Amino acid sequence: MRRASLCTAALGMFGLVLVAPAAAQDMMRHVDLTSPEMTAAELTRAEVETAIAGATSTQPADFTGKKLSGLDLSGLDLSGAVLRAARLNRTKLTDAKLDRAILDQAWLLEADLSRASLRGANIFAAQMQRAKLDGADLSGARIAADLTGASLVGAVLVGANLSADMKNQSMGLMRAVLKSANLDQAVLRDADLSRVDLEFASLRNADLTNASLRGAALGGANLTGARLGGADFTGADLASARLVAPIGLDAARNFDKAQNVERLLRE
Repeated sequence: MRRASLCTAALGMFGLVLVAPAAAQDMMRHVDLTSPEMTAAELTRAEVETAIAGATSTQPADFTGKKLSGLDLSGLDLSGAVLRAARLNRTKLTDAKLDRAILDQAWLLEADLSRASLRGANIFAAQMQRAKLDGADLSGARIAADLTGASLVGAVLVGANLSADMKNQSMGLMRAVLKSANLDQAVLRDADLSRVDLEFASLRNADLTNASLRGAALGGANLTGARLGGADFTGADLASARLVAPIGLDAARNFDKAQNVERLLRE
């Protein structure tokens, strides 16, 4: 089958293959990320603004499946908007409001959401590799997206739920993937990071107070200066993780029940 045919077939299966990270990665092997489907926009900023202006509390702006890649949508109020399966690759959403927005299965590769507000947003099975969310507010959001290599420096995720979805595992474990992501100085108080993939992530000076890290993959992660009081480490894998000058480690929960504690790097 030719590459174009594979791309078309894969894009037509958005609702199915993005249920699990493994399936999404398989699909991406057959998707031409440089094609117009993934890089072009079918609406202008003005048209997006018109759709927002016509939205109501009962009928929010609906951009399901729309191609919005590369647009400058910075500062727009997209609160409650439906962006399910929308393409927002390299889209500029700095300082935008996306509170309670639905971003399930959306494509946000290298999107810029710096300082954006995504409080209570639903971000399930989204592709957000290398996205920029520095200073963004994701408090109370439900996040089960691939954020490999993303930047969340100083991001606020108070009470956010990034945990694995244990109810639906028919196509694999659905969870947030933050492998090699930068979460320096991020605020993750009371966040649920159960079974989240944080391998090689940087969490320097991050606030993990009362966060759940049960079963989280923290191999090679950098936790230098992190606040850990009340954090639950039950079953967390700490192989080769760097734990230098942590704050509140003595008040962490079940640290003795973490895996590979003997392989921690403490200097």
